[in-house]
Amino acid sequence: MANVYIAGEIPVKAATLLRQPDLEVETYHGKTLIDHATLKNAVANADYLITPLSTTVDQDILDHAPHLKLIANFGAGTNNVDTAYAAKLGIPVTNTPNVSAVATAESTTGLMISLAHRIAEGDHLMRTTGFNGWAPLFFLGHNLQAKTLGIVGMGQIGQQVAKRMHAFDMPIVYTQHHRLPVSVETQLGATFVSMDELLATADVVSLHLPLNKNTTHLIDATALSKMKPSAYLINAARGPIVDEAALVTALKAHQIAGAALDVYEHEPDVEPALKTMANVVLTPHLGNATVEARDGMAAIVANNVLAASHHHFPNYVVNGVTTIKR
Repeated sequence: MANVYIAGEIPVKAATLLRQPDLEVETYHGKTLIDHATLKNAVANADYLITPLSTTVDQDILDHAPHLKLIANFGAGTNNVDTAYAAKLGIPVTNTPNVSAVATAESTTGLMISLAHRIAEGDHLMRTTGFNGWAPLFFLGHNLQAKTLGIVGMGQIGQQVAKRMHAFDMPIVYTQHHRLPVSVETQLGATFVSMDELLATADVVSLHLPLNKNTTHLIDATALSKMKPSAYLINAARGPIVDEAALVTALKAHQIAGAALDVYEHEPDVEPALKTMANVVLTPHLGNATVEARDGMAAIVANNVLAASHHHFPNYVVNGVTTIKR
């Protein structure tokens, strides 16, 4: 009998798939995120670990998991797992890409619209002081049509965002390490530019790239100083990509017009000053928080465990391991 440990509640679809006679499944049901000590104790007998991306799986955890054969991370990112050390131990780490791209793209477009049309501000107004009625100059926002959207990272999510905002008649510029095929650029109405040109020309800068040593604080004081005073910043990728202290300074100095954040540098904590700013929209990491996306993610992690338990190689391995330990 192999042991599966799930380090947080995930959709029931996973439990249904994992209901197998040769698997014993245990799930952490605490009201808060699992703490380090609890996880360390739980993995001592685990053959397979399913963990949310909010849970750190570091060297200490891995050193206390002598039987571990797979870490199935419930999330597209894997910066919560020490993937290099897992690889050294011969443990593949998988993620859940693609299935959440549409949900995250839809959430991102919602953040853009909310910021440009001041929807969150308007909601707050109506729940507090109210208003005196329609007036020509009251509570003006901005159209997105004809404004330039700059996408930093044109992977699956970035392309889904581009597809949607192209329909809003937004000219699109993007930057990343490798240029897309011309046919894809044409379909999305996107033009490849340098990072500096994107920051200087975009009316909305939207981040869609993974977190690593090269992208940490990619958006710092220098980057923010290159943006238009009328520009908005959207971060639905990873919090530490943005230097939040620098962002607060830029917003206070009117270097940029506003920001919408779904992720945070020190998540779940939020820079207190951001909470006081009317031109900032804050959401609690809701990017792929839809039933459809989370069910798709649950199916991936469960099927990867099932594959590994039958000595088949799982999908979406991110750390270069090519075999499953028996």
